[in-house]
Amino acid sequence: MAGQVLAKKISGLFRGDKIDTTKGIETAMNSKLAVPSLKVTKFGVYGDTQADPIHHGGEERVLHHFPREHYGQYRRWDLMTNFKDVPAMGENISTVGLDESQVNIGDIIQIGEVLLQVTQPRSPCFKLNLQFGHPKFALAMQESRMCGWFYKVLREGEIKASDSVVLIERTSDISIAQAMKIYFLAEIDQEQYQQLMQCEGLAKNWVASMQNRIDTQKIENWQYRLYGPEGEPA
Repeated sequence: MAGQVLAKKISGLFRGDKIDTTKGIETAMNSKLAVPSLKVTKFGVYGDTQADPIHHGGEERVLHHFPREHYGQYRRWDLMTNFKDVPAMGENISTVGLDESQVNIGDIIQIGEVLLQVTQPRSPCFKLNLQFGHPKFALAMQESRMCGWFYKVLREGEIKASDSVVLIERTSDISIAQAMKIYFLAEIDQEQYQQLMQCEGLAKNWVASMQNRIDTQKIENWQYRLYGPEGEPA
C-alpha cells in the first residue's frame, strides 16, 4: 500500500485571495485561478484565502482536494443553473480518477515536496447553493458524498502541477465517503461515531461534534448550514 500512486498527475492547482459578495454573503470561491505551483505551509497556501476562517481554512483544512469528474455528475443531475467547472468549488487541487471511496481519513499523502494528512470530508454549506444557483446543492452534496476532502500539512514545501499524488501510509479503514455517511446519519449511532472518532488525523471539530452528540443525545440543527438565512425551500 505504501508508495501507491493514487493519481499520476494533478489536473490543476488553484489559489486566490479575492473575496467577493453573492447575495450579501462573502465568498472566495470565485477568486481561484490556475497556477503552476502552490507554496504550502502548515498554516495555509501563499496567495490563498477564505472568506469565513471560522468554518473554512485553518491548520486542519489547509488544502481542499476535489475530483474534477464530479462537476459532470452534478450537471447531469441538473444542479447547476449555469455551466461552471474547475475551480468553482473553491478547490486547491483537482484530479481525475481519484474519489472519496479511494481516500481514507488519516491517509498520509505526498504531493511533490509536501507531506499531507487527510483530515475530513468537505461539509457542504449553503454558499454552494448560491454558487451554482440551486437551493438544494449543499444537500445533494451531503447525500451523494461527492464532496472532496481536506488536508493538514505535515511537511511544508511546493506542489507542482506535474506532481503525482502518492499514498505513503494508511492509518484507518474508513474512507471519506464512509466518514460522510457516518457523520451525517439521520439518527445518533454511538458505535459508528466511536469508530470514526478513533481515526488518526480526523479533524478535531468533527471529533468534538460527534462527542457532543453522544453526550447530549441530540444532533445539531443543519438547516442554516444547508440552506442559509432563507431556510429550507418550499
